[in-house]
Amino acid sequence: MTSVDQPAEAKEAVVVGGSGFVGSAVVEALSGYGWSVRSVPAPRLTWQAATKPQAEVSPDLPDADIERMSKKFERTRVVINAAGDPDASSTDSAHLLGANALLPAVLYSAAARAGAERFIHVSSAVVQGDGPVLDSSLDYRPHSPYAESKALGEQWLLLGNKTAPGLVIYRPPSVHARGRRITETIRKLGALHLASFAGTGQAPTPQALLANTADAIAYLATASVTPPSIVHHPWEGLTTSQFLELLSGRPAHRIPRSAAKAMLRSLALLEPVFPRISPNRRRLEILWFGQSVAPSWLEEQGWSALQGPSAWSRLAGAARDESVARLDSLSTCDE
Repeated sequence: MTSVDQPAEAKEAVVVGGSGFVGSAVVEALSGYGWSVRSVPAPRLTWQAATKPQAEVSPDLPDADIERMSKKFERTRVVINAAGDPDASSTDSAHLLGANALLPAVLYSAAARAGAERFIHVSSAVVQGDGPVLDSSLDYRPHSPYAESKALGEQWLLLGNKTAPGLVIYRPPSVHARGRRITETIRKLGALHLASFAGTGQAPTPQALLANTADAIAYLATASVTPPSIVHHPWEGLTTSQFLELLSGRPAHRIPRSAAKAMLRSLALLEPVFPRISPNRRRLEILWFGQSVAPSWLEEQGWSALQGPSAWSRLAGAARDESVARLDSLSTCDE
């Protein structure tokens, strides 16, 4: 935990989606900062309009949901939105737009109506797609329906009233933890000697541990200085080869850059017919080639990641221990 100067007033926060993957970790992190935290569920919203949503036009918001959520936010200094649809492979645009674009605007309006001082929206670095550098700019390059919904969520928030509450959009990269599907997939690839990187393996890769992500959000929520409206997660120091080796517990294979690029081009040709390929192609691209990350406001303020390489190794070790325990259990049952 990074030290933050705390004001003398009551330290109260609400986490929308506080029972979810990121939300539950944020609740724990804020409690560690000495804050009183309440977790509330998010309303289920879908995009009902027949017309395609426009980034430069604020949507019509359901006032009943705003009023209901504002009552849940009363006497709260900070509201954190950790809710939404995390399925990056989904093609259900109506649901994605409701959960990742419409919901943040509703919650922000409710926080303003309740008199909250700060609103933290957990977005994603996916909004910048394959841009050369992940940063806190308005360079949007969404590559899938999921990414488009997350980008639209940011854009609608930025169209809103920025005076009260203060708006902070936080962009984490791929977040990893024990039991996380993407984490387990990469670990299993390593166990099967199928993990690979392109070129030298020294390119930076934008990956984050859940504990570091939650602590960054808690810092943004509790900092005595006002954060900017968009803050991206800092680079945690891993290269493509280091990340795969730490997470799988063994060295990954090196493949030629030309072969990796040819494979990605082939997958891209299939995307119009099989749209679910797009997010998986992008994941593979990051694993092979990485992506640069600009210096973050968090680093400028002195924030640093709670956990480092040893935590990644423990994550891989915990998964192996679980596999051994399952095998032992099966062996016992057979006796």
